[in-house]
Amino acid sequence: MNTSHLVALQQGLSNEKTRLAVARKPREIALRSVWVKQIEREVARELESLGMTAEPECTLSDDELLAALEA
Repeated sequence: MNTSHLVALQQGLSNEKTRLAVARKPREIALRSVWVKQIEREVARELESLGMTAEPECTLSDDELLAALEA
C-alpha cells in the first residue's frame, strides 16, 4: 500500500496548523482556518480510499495494555 500521498497531506496539515497557531491578523486566521479544514477533509478522504480509519480502535483496558507492553 502506497501511503506517500497520505504522509504528504499529513505533513502539510501539520505545517498549516503551525502557521495558524502563529497567525495574528483576523483575516489570516480565517483564511488559514479554512485551509486547515480543507486539508483535514483531504486526509479523511485519503484514509478512506486506503481503507484505513482515522483513529485506530483499541479495545484493551489500561491494565491489559500495560500487561501486554510488559510481556
